[in-house]
Parts: sequence; C-alpha cells; structure tokens
Amino acid sequence: MATPSGTITLLFTDIEGSTKLWEAHPEAMGIALARHDALLRETIEAHAGFVFKTIGDAFCAAFHTAPEALGAALIAQQVLAAEPWPGGLSIKVRMALHTGAVESRDNDYFGQPLNRVARLLAVGYGGQTILSQVTYDLIRDSLPPQTTLKDLGEHRLKDLARPEQVFQLAHPNLDAEFPPLKSLDNVALPNNLPQQVTSFIGREKELAELQERLAITKLLTLTGAGGSGKSRLSLQAAAELLDTFPDGAWLVELAPLADPNLVATTVASVLGVKEEIGKPILTTLTESLKAKNLLLLLDNCEHVLDASAKLADAIIRNCPGVKILATSREGLGIAGEATYRVPSLSLPDPKQVQTAESLSHFESVQLFIARAMQTNPDFAVTNANAPALASICFRLDGIPLAIELAAARARSLSIEDINAKLDQRFRLLTGGSRTALPRQQTLRSLIDWSYDLLSPAEKALLCRLSVFAGGWTLESAEAICVGGEVEDWEVLDHLTSLCDKSLAVAEPVGTSTRYRLLETVRQYSRDRLLETGDGETYRDTHLAFFLALAEETEPQINTPKMKETLDLLESEIGNFRAALEWSGGSPERAEAGLRLVFATNYFVKLRIPFTEAREQVSRAMASPEDVNPSLRAKGFHTLGTYANSFYEFEDANRFLQQSLELRQELNERLGIAQTLHELGWLALQQKDNALAQQRFEASLAIFRELDNLQGIAKILNCLGINALHQDDKVTALRFHEEYLQMERKIGDPGGIGLALYNLGGINFELENYHRAGALFRESLGVYVKQNIKSSIALLLESIGFVLGKNNSLGNMVRLWGQAERLDEEIGRPKAIHMRKFLDNRIAEARAALNDDAVFDAAWQEGRTMSLEQAVALAESI
Repeated sequence: MATPSGTITLLFTDIEGSTKLWEAHPEAMGIALARHDALLRETIEAHAGFVFKTIGDAFCAAFHTAPEALGAALIAQQVLAAEPWPGGLSIKVRMALHTGAVESRDNDYFGQPLNRVARLLAVGYGGQTILSQVTYDLIRDSLPPQTTLKDLGEHRLKDLARPEQVFQLAHPNLDAEFPPLKSLDNVALPNNLPQQVTSFIGREKELAELQERLAITKLLTLTGAGGSGKSRLSLQAAAELLDTFPDGAWLVELAPLADPNLVATTVASVLGVKEEIGKPILTTLTESLKAKNLLLLLDNCEHVLDASAKLADAIIRNCPGVKILATSREGLGIAGEATYRVPSLSLPDPKQVQTAESLSHFESVQLFIARAMQTNPDFAVTNANAPALASICFRLDGIPLAIELAAARARSLSIEDINAKLDQRFRLLTGGSRTALPRQQTLRSLIDWSYDLLSPAEKALLCRLSVFAGGWTLESAEAICVGGEVEDWEVLDHLTSLCDKSLAVAEPVGTSTRYRLLETVRQYSRDRLLETGDGETYRDTHLAFFLALAEETEPQINTPKMKETLDLLESEIGNFRAALEWSGGSPERAEAGLRLVFATNYFVKLRIPFTEAREQVSRAMASPEDVNPSLRAKGFHTLGTYANSFYEFEDANRFLQQSLELRQELNERLGIAQTLHELGWLALQQKDNALAQQRFEASLAIFRELDNLQGIAKILNCLGINALHQDDKVTALRFHEEYLQMERKIGDPGGIGLALYNLGGINFELENYHRAGALFRESLGVYVKQNIKSSIALLLESIGFVLGKNNSLGNMVRLWGQAERLDEEIGRPKAIHMRKFLDNRIAEARAALNDDAVFDAAWQEGRTMSLEQAVALAESI
C-alpha cells in the first residue's frame, strides 16, 4: 500500500513521565516499552497507518484519512489501558491528531503540520487524545460507536501563532477527566508571551541547544545581526520552557526605551513590582524576586547595554530562582553570562542544481514560502523558479527579516524578478509590517539602527571593510583600512568589537582566523563608504594589496609549496575578482588589471572554471593599447593558449603570432621561448609534427641558453608527445622519463603529475596495462593532494580505460561518469581525438555489458559519487 502523501492526518504519541519511570524501574520499563511499541505499531498498521519515525517512546504516524487516524488512536488507547504492565507500572500515553498538507521525502515528512501536531501533543496528558479543529471537522460526522468529541475551547499553543480550537476524544472505556491543558492560557503557567501572527519556522537545533544552555546558566544572551531572529527565537524558547518555571516567563521590551535609567523601572512594571519611597527601584525589584522561580526575557538590550548589564548582574547575584534570557547585538559582558550567537537560517547552495523538492528542507526557503503565501495564496515553487529562489535566500544570507521582506514582494513580482532586483536590495526590501518597530520595516533602517550605535572609528572601519569580497585576514585589513580615525594598531580591537556587535563574522580557518561581512551588511557599508567620498581611495589600496599578493606568490605555484599557495589564492578569489572589476573601470588602472590577470592566471586555470579564466584575460586585454607593450605581448600569448585549449586554431595562431612579434621587437628571450613552445603545441594539435618539432627545438635552445629548468622540462614533455604522435614509442618513453626526473629535481608537483600521466599513456599504448594503471594512480595521488580537478578528471577517465582492459566494466563506467561531472563543473574542454576515443570506448562498453539500463545506472552512480568516493574507487583497483 502506498504511503500517505499530500494532505494527510498525523498521529503523534508519547509516554507521560517516561524519564522518571526509567529512573525508578529500569528493568520493568525495558519490557514495558517493547510491549508498548508492539501494540502501537500493530494498531497503527491495522488502520492503514504508516509509522515514519520513532524517537525514544514517541511515535509519529501518518494516515490517508482522518477517520483512520482517529480509529487507530481510539483502539490504541483502549488496548494500552487494558494492558497488564510489568512491575505494577502505569503506562499513560498522550496522543494528538492534526491534518494538513505536507512534503514527503525519503520516508519522512516535512512542513508546518508536523510542528502544529507536536505543539498540540505537548499540552496534553497521559491517557488523553486531543484533536485540532481541522481534524475535528473531517471526522465529526463519522465517529465510531459510543465515541464523542469534547470541546476544550480555544488554546494558545507553544508555537505562539494562531490559537487552536482543541477537542478531546471521549469513550466509555477511556479516562474522561484531565487537568487543564498545558497551553499558554493555563493560569498555572503565568506569562505575558505575546501571540504571534506568523508561524515559527525551523530552528529545532537551536531550541534544543538553548534549553541545554539555560539548564546550566543563569544568564544567556542571544547575539546576532539585526533581523537574525533573536527575539522570535527567545520567545519560542520561553514558550517551550514555560512549564519548568512555576512563576512564569515574562517578556520585557526594551527597544522603545530612550533613557537607560528606565530599564529597571520597566522590568518592575512588567512584573507588577511597586516602587517604594526612599528605596532604589533595583533594590526593590531584586528583593521581590528572591523567592521567585521565573524566566525573565530582556529583549533588545544593545542601546541600553550598561543599564541592562547592571540589572542582570544584580538579579543573578541576589535571586537564585530567576533565569534571564536576553537578546542583544552584543553580550552584556558580566560575570556568569553565557552567549549564544543565533545563526542564519539553513541555506541552499545556488551552485548546485536545485528543484522544488530539493529546496523544501532548507529553513530559509521554508520561511520564504510561508510568508509569500500570506501575500499571494497562489504562490508556488516550481522546478523552473527553484534556482532563482535558492539564489534569493543565499544572497540574503539566510537573514529572516530580509527573507520576509523579500517574500512580501511576491504579491507583485515573480521569483525571478525579485532575484534580479536584489542588487538594489535596500530599495526593494521595504514595506514590512506597519506594527513592527520602525527599524524592522525596511532592511536599511534595521542596519541603520546598528550602525548609529558604533563609535566613529568603528563606523570608518566597517565602511572600509566593504571593499573586501569573500572575506579578509587581519593582515589585509591592517594594510588596507587604516587612516584617519583608524590607526593600524587599533584594527584588531575595532574588528573584534564589530564581531561582538554581530556586524562582522570571525571564522577559524585552520590555525588562523578569517573575517567576513554578511553580503547585506557589505552592500550597506559600501553605500556608506561612497557617501564619505573615500571609496576610490580604499578600492585603489585594495587593488594594490592584492596585486602585490598575486605577484609575490605566483612563482611559488611550481614548487613544493604548490597546494599551500593555491589554497591561499583560492581563499582570496573573491578579492581578486573585486580588484579586477575595479581595475576595468578606468584607463589609469588598466595596467594594474593586466598585471593582476597574469599573476593569477596559472592559479585560475588550475582551480577555476576555464571559461571564467578566459573571460578575465579577454576583459583585461580590452584596455587601451598604450599599456605597457610587454604586458600586451603576454596578454596575446595568454589568449592564444586559451584558444588553443578550446581548439580554436585560427584564433590561437593569430594571438600567438601577435605575441611573438611584440616579444621579438622587445627582445624578450624568455617570452619568445614561451610563445614558440605554445606555437609548437598548436602545430602538434593540427598534426603538423615537423613544424611542431621545429618550434619545440627553437624554444628549447632559448630555454637552455637561459638555463630555465622549468622551460626545458616543458619542452621535453612536448617532444615526447610529438614522438608518440609519430608512433615512436621508444623515443617518447625516453623523453618522458627524462622529463619526470627533471620535474622531481625541480620539485614541481604539477609537472611531476603530468610526467607520470604521460608515462602511463605510453605504457597503455604499449599494452603494459598493469604499469599504466600504477602510473595513472600515482599521478592521481599527486593531483588529489594539490586539488587540481581538471587533472583529476583526466586521470579518472584514464584509469577507467585500464579497468576496461581488466574487464572491470562497471567501475570503468562509474569513473567515466564522475569525470564527466567534473568536466562540466570546471568547464574543461576535451581534445577532439580524446572525445572520439572516449565515444568509441563508451560504445564498446555498452556492447560488452549488453544492457543499456545497467550502463546508464553505473554512469549515473559515478556522477552522483562524491569526489572522495570516486578517488577511493580508482585507487582500489
């Protein structure tokens, strides 16, 4: 029978007081729980129900219809009540039913109905079964014999959203009388927690962590950027913990206060504490709380931080039964305080292929959908608009307020339009709730609130940090952001303060620390920097710093420090892109832009998609022609190498000849040798082996003249390939062995890997498949260590060929599938002869397997493997 889907009825159950029962009767409870599980599962399945999750003694089941769910609950309660439990135990199970539309995936369910039924279950008692209004409406006219539904009235559940009309299942064989429901309306649970007009989305992990933290601390402060959901999370945590505080949970809103002296007075007013003549209000307040056991919520402390800290310190020192849950942009900074940084909502990766289904389990997407449907009931996520929705949530950093403001635009704009307009997000994201605090009605107002509380030096540093893209190190901040209000020795202190105030984020990377701004804060700070008139100054400094970094580190790529250098450069790719963008904005920066392109070009080819690397060079070469001719010669050479890689031979020849002419005019011997080398490679690809040999030898002569070992090694490699193309395998083997020895002497990991690969290719041609496989795997290990995906893809493909010769057809196809995925990811062009060779091998493999379905399944399995899994497979065979 198919599992329930779409609109279903949920039945949640758990045993009342199970923790105490386990502590008092561990042996009997083990036997009782096994019997409890068997009875529940048997009854649920007998009524066409599907148990999709069990957590301890809790059951979560789904039913196609509400009557089936009610029938299961009715019978289950009766058999549980009649069961002779071991050791004289009394097992009381509470149950709740609710109906709604859910998402189903991997035998599990997701959506607001699950949260609602969980909250409904939490207010009940053992032996009691309660129902929501929607489930009641579906079953009231088809009740089993002797069954009635008792109206328990309207109750505010602990999700703080709309009240729920609650009904109790009644039957002669079941208990009828229970205490008042443990809802927010129960007089035994005093509180002033406000009803929320919107549902609470996600945050299960955070709620669990807050409960654990509050169990061991008296003051817990939630910190985070404006709009991160600190207040909403604190309210929900208080609701969840309400029945653990006999004297209640009390919210004190500090945001409206302009005078810090009113903090203690406001708290006293909320708690009903009267001021006494001649006695400080703080003293009166602490004396009244000494015998209380309650939770105090101090919301929005940042603008009255000192007064809030003084109040909290007095309370936690003098009132043993009081716990404080505060929200603030930064911690209160007193002894005994624990802080909890509220993270962004979980985010999809826009680089991954996203569908409506794959997006459904991300909290940021769930929030967007819920809020969008409030303004546009016809709103729906489709596979067509899923990528745009993923991009919106990612670009808004998972900030709840920003997502809610964007979702409000769904009433008049498509998802694609909203995404396109996010570059003007401070104009787009306006029009929040008129009842919200003014700073929460627009995104800019929200950040203005935080910005206005900064010192002049902090404001200056925050603005200047906006020139970074993708983060920065302390060293780069000290080099770029100093001047005026900010001294170099102050940068660390001010940066730490910005992190404490949740405007910057510090993240450990290995043994060091890297910093970043949320993109929304970065755009705000960029606008503020432009307003100061200093934008050009600090962007120029940023360009100069990263140009120097690139030129300093470029020579280290062809050394044993290759991976360390590539990792460093990759961590700064966002800054290199930003610097290149800035350099293209004016003629006076064109030369710096060209230098930056060439200094990063080798790294870019190894770690970044080919198409982006090529576009960077093309844009840089659009600069004025009066730029340094040596740089233009290098640019033509680089464009020629890319055209060669993409098999655009006419363009490649034109660019390379232009480079050669300029370099000959300038008498740049090294440059001439490099361009002759690339021209030789062009001739080789066009199968003009004689011309290729001539150019390689001319290049080699210059490299020997200059004693350039890297250049000599490259030509040895090319001469070996040219010999192989002429079917002279002995000569090819000699050149490649010499090439490997030289690269090992130089210590260039990239060269070593290439030499091993080429030697493997020759051994493959010689039908020495065992030796070929060993060489390919050794080469693969080199490139995996350096994280060079283009070469890893080539090696997986090649190892696949050797597996094919060893009759490991399934694994061969899996490796080919992974190689194809990597090629697509990095945009690696495939040589025409290699494409033809691979196509022939694919046809042979299909024929050998004699089953297209088996071939396609293996190919897809390879594509969906992680890179680590594919490498492990290649290394194991």
